Amino acid sequence: MAFIGIVAFIAALLISVMIHEAGHYLTAKKFGMKVTEFFIGFGKKIWSTQRGETEFGVKAIPAGGYCRIVGMSPREELSEADSDRAFVKAGVGQRLIVLGAGSFLHFVIGFVLLLTLFLSVGVTSVTSTIENVSECIPQKANEVCSEKSVPSPAKKVGILPGDKVIKINGQIYEEWVDVIGIIRASSGKQIEITVERNGMPMNFLVTPASRDLNGEKVGVLGVINTVGTITYAPFTATAKATKYTGEILKNSLTSLFTLPAKIPDLVRQTFGGEKRDEQGLVGVVGVARVSGETASTDVLTVREKVATFILIIASLNLFVGMFNLLPLLPLDGGHMAVAIADGVRNFLARRRGFSKPAPFDVERLAPITMVVFIFMASLSLLLLTADIFNPIRLNF
Repeated sequence: MAFIGIVAFIAALLISVMIHEAGHYLTAKKFGMKVTEFFIGFGKKIWSTQRGETEFGVKAIPAGGYCRIVGMSPREELSEADSDRAFVKAGVGQRLIVLGAGSFLHFVIGFVLLLTLFLSVGVTSVTSTIENVSECIPQKANEVCSEKSVPSPAKKVGILPGDKVIKINGQIYEEWVDVIGIIRASSGKQIEITVERNGMPMNFLVTPASRDLNGEKVGVLGVINTVGTITYAPFTATAKATKYTGEILKNSLTSLFTLPAKIPDLVRQTFGGEKRDEQGLVGVVGVARVSGETASTDVLTVREKVATFILIIASLNLFVGMFNLLPLLPLDGGHMAVAIADGVRNFLARRRGFSKPAPFDVERLAPITMVVFIFMASLSLLLLTADIFNPIRLNF
């Protein structure tokens, strides 16, 4: 099963790469640019086929892919037939669309996967169905229910295991976490709870008991709810997918800003024998290992395994999309920064009555590009070493 999980992760990763490059390819063709190569992987060519002016194929190292558009640099020598179809000859807006299409599709993949998760696969959560009703409300962790204990409000009014809470004070709540919020805020205050029992609604007037939680008095009903897989209606699923997409993107941006500070910790964990931080940096091999462990564990149901895998792939796509927009060459974000600089130079030239300047020569930034490349390669090698010799372990 672990092998299946790893293979599924690699397949999902390569499909994501293919969709990313398809974004560049389709938008470039839309604007009349010439695309000569579309390859998944790097290194030695394994297979390829010619379709029109583009060679499509697969290379030996499954570590990404590329889409070669002619004229990415003003220095590139082009035939007369290709000169007007060069990337640098396109308008700044068109260049930005082509460059940003890859990351945009990563965001689309992430959103669609999350939508699928909430809409059909479902997420494991506490449901609104009551599993057990307590005899009392313990005020201390080791308290045993007795005649002196605070009686359970739920038991007192006749709420039973199997009842499903459908309304609080006449209002429907889809999430049990929202119901908990109402109950906790109603310490000593009477509320109306509507439950479904044997297909019929029943109303109960109940006053939540008071219990100390971190120095704060909160209301407690005295029930334990079942844990199950929950799916949502299309509108709710869309709202949740949108919310979680935004949260993952926000966390990805935070991770990128804090990445340099985490590298010393990763070095100590890799070579000093420290335990890997589950919230720290992890590479592709580490994520593949996590996918394998998820697939092989007996703790999760098949549905929970699928949900976890979808969440991993969605999060990875959203992170990669955000990472690829960093204004650093050779990333797409670096090329977008150059295109924006060209747009600013063109605007200033028009304002001053000058002719349009030549596109910025991206090859002049080769030293900076090399520094970024060396940093990324070194970090990838460090992550590979850490993921092999001191991997992150899941606590199933």
